[in-house]
Amino acid sequence: MLVLTSLLAGLLFGLGLIISGMANPVKVQGFLDLAGNWDPSLAMVMAGAIGIGGFTFLLARRRQLSLLGLPMQLPANNTITARLVLGSAAFGIGWGMAGFCPGPALVAMGAGVPKAAGFVAAMVAGMAVFELVERRRQSASQAGPTGGQ
Repeated sequence: MLVLTSLLAGLLFGLGLIISGMANPVKVQGFLDLAGNWDPSLAMVMAGAIGIGGFTFLLARRRQLSLLGLPMQLPANNTITARLVLGSAAFGIGWGMAGFCPGPALVAMGAGVPKAAGFVAAMVAGMAVFELVERRRQSASQAGPTGGQ
């Protein structure tokens, strides 16, 4: 049941991205181009997503189990750090330059958009580099100031 529900949720999400225009990099870049020929249509998509997401998180906080009987796993950390701000800025810059963010890029790649395949390849490479750096950082912090000796 979990696999079927996950498949249906992913299909619905992908369909929503296609219908809204979020999988079209030209439309996304038009939305982000405030100084040029601005296309405000995606603002309604984002407002709807924020509203539904906010309401859903309020309901989820009151539950111990999901509708499928799995434990609720909500973020516990709400601290804003320099690392979070820099990561968000890097995400926004990449989104503006490419016109893709991860979900819509996967949808566009599935639709055969060549630019999306390049973006997804770069995204996966970036994730791999992050994992390597993060593992080194964690092992260095566990070794302590003496270098583990």
